[in-house]
Amino acid sequence: MNDPIIIDGSKGEGGGQMLRTSLALSAAYGKPFEMLNIRAKRDKPGLKRQHLTCVRAVAQICGAQVEGDEVGSMRLSFKPGKIKGGTYQFDIGTAGSVMLVAQTVIPVLLRAEEPSTVTITGGTHVPFAPIWEFFAETYLPELRKMGACVEAELEQCGFYPAAGGVVKLRVWPYDESKRPARYELTDLGAYKGGIVEGVVSHIPRSIAEAEVGIVGNQLRDLALERVVREVDALGPGNYCCARLRYERATVVISAIGTYGKSRKSVANEAAHQIRDFVKSGKACEKHLADQLLVPLHLFVGTELEWSDGWQNYIDANAWNLAIQKETSHYTTNETVIAAFMSAG
Repeated sequence: MNDPIIIDGSKGEGGGQMLRTSLALSAAYGKPFEMLNIRAKRDKPGLKRQHLTCVRAVAQICGAQVEGDEVGSMRLSFKPGKIKGGTYQFDIGTAGSVMLVAQTVIPVLLRAEEPSTVTITGGTHVPFAPIWEFFAETYLPELRKMGACVEAELEQCGFYPAAGGVVKLRVWPYDESKRPARYELTDLGAYKGGIVEGVVSHIPRSIAEAEVGIVGNQLRDLALERVVREVDALGPGNYCCARLRYERATVVISAIGTYGKSRKSVANEAAHQIRDFVKSGKACEKHLADQLLVPLHLFVGTELEWSDGWQNYIDANAWNLAIQKETSHYTTNETVIAAFMSAG
């Protein structure tokens, strides 16, 4: 087996994104890697339960040999084997993000030779991670444009700290005949209206009503329909999200309510993010951009077309994103992908 690719987890964004990208590419290409200094920049460095779930999930799917897979570990050795589809269940055990685990395993399972059913339990609406609505209505439709066949169902919402959220995935093997000649996310087309939704679980409905009122009033020009909904999760929770519907895509932007965070703060955060995206005039929302890089690399670009620089790789592989803003997660993903591409 080839020498492992060495990834320094303290570089770039310095968080879990580097690990998730490395796991997906390692399994997809059969290239071993070793990550050092995992999450070294964080207040509590090393692997957390959410990251450990990603490691063990991908390892189970591809029969990997793993060293360092324990909570708090700052070094991980990962040697992938053959990818196998089938039925899988992964329980994070905390309110760690279900969606981030899903985004890690989907590209791997698309490389399997048989369909897969995956159930993931944890947090579906938690801070610093994509929420279910974004995953289902913004992220997955873009994967389908790349030829991927993936279905997802939300069985239960899960908030911090009670968790208990459940998402079920169905993933079919990637059909190379569906690979697009070119992928573009540069023009959303005309705006078709939108919705701002406030959601609460086991807390007063008036909180959600206040949030959608504030967002709707601040963004009157978008004429957002206002919706309030109550869900029965295991514990209390709240989020406010907007669905901006365009001719060619739906953009979901959200803010999460947490203990001690006022309804006004949640609403202002959501409104600010929505306004920033709309004012940018770009088609690819900043968080979506970094999340698309791995599937773009695997299912639009090809390893054989790697050139001497990242920009040449983009040009050679016929995809183009008009990005709202290149975040640290985006540039870090570029670096990790380049490391895997340049390895023998």
